[in-house]
Amino acid sequence: MKSYWAIFKKEVYHILRDRRTLLVLILLPFTLVLIFGFAITNEFKDSKIAILDQSKSVLSGELINHVAASQHFFIDDYIMSIEDIEPIFRKGEVKMVLVIPPDFEEAFTRMKKADLQFIIDGTEPNFANTVNQYASRMVNRFTSLKQGQQTSLPYQIGIEARMIFNPELSSAYNFLPGVIALILLLISAMMTSLTIAKEKETGTMEILLVSPISPLTIILGKVGPYAVLSFINTVIILVMGVYIFDVPIRGSLILLLVMCLLYVITALALGILISTKAKSQQVAMMGSLVVLMMPTMLLSGFLFPVTSMPMPLQFISKIIPATYFTEIIKNVMLRGAGLQYVIFPAGVLVLMTLVFLVISLFSFKTRLE
Repeated sequence: MKSYWAIFKKEVYHILRDRRTLLVLILLPFTLVLIFGFAITNEFKDSKIAILDQSKSVLSGELINHVAASQHFFIDDYIMSIEDIEPIFRKGEVKMVLVIPPDFEEAFTRMKKADLQFIIDGTEPNFANTVNQYASRMVNRFTSLKQGQQTSLPYQIGIEARMIFNPELSSAYNFLPGVIALILLLISAMMTSLTIAKEKETGTMEILLVSPISPLTIILGKVGPYAVLSFINTVIILVMGVYIFDVPIRGSLILLLVMCLLYVITALALGILISTKAKSQQVAMMGSLVVLMMPTMLLSGFLFPVTSMPMPLQFISKIIPATYFTEIIKNVMLRGAGLQYVIFPAGVLVLMTLVFLVISLFSFKTRLE
């Protein structure tokens, strides 16, 4: 028993001396509880929708106000024609368009039955189903309120829901972009950080740094093979998605591959940054898992809609590269969008890449001094 307590005390002292391990043991459970508690939810708030009001009547205005009064929907835009529906979906912000037909008020008051149409973005099947259910409940509630004011025959509003980009609500349409983002990030960033950290751990990095070779040449030489490997994996995943899971590529294949290459470069730059701060492979591995894998899975929109999260988590999602890449790949691959619809997220990835590389280069120069 004395030997046991001696080893026990030794390990306690070791944990107390190792501040990194102590920090992980204390903060990781706390962080996981907060993230899972707020991010994992089947409800949503302020989901952006657009309105196509062809009736422009008093009744249609009352219905729109009823929808706007809910905390679940935020009216982002009013469109004027059917032709405006696809372009507004390709921007990637609006999740549903409520179409009110021209004869809505007349059919409701005279014939006691009117029709509405929900056109919903089906690229996120679970979220699309939730949007459809909440919107249907709101229309039924509106009908009940109107019915309560009348004593004649019951009123009815028929609802037609149509999912665009993913009519069958196949889950592959949702997980494939997220899987691509996660795999490329892990291969590019994690493996890059580990290989450079290994050079430091074995002492060969110091030899390279004191040689005439510039830090930029060292970086490019180390990450080059992983860039090629990551791009090959991208092509393999896309081929599997198309021919095994029947996920279409509706946009330009060249644009899609260029965006994948841009994301690979961003991930490599992030891996380089992690490696410059990590003194060992263990630290690089822990940093990659905590900084890359968990946020990418939970906060990038891969598993849970970003709009359903509290504002602090939405802000964190804006500094995760996978958030922008997932948006790009859904727009190009599933919605058939062109360059004009992905120029902003692509610009953010370029900016992130430059920031990561500049910080990494300064770190290398500091080590040379």
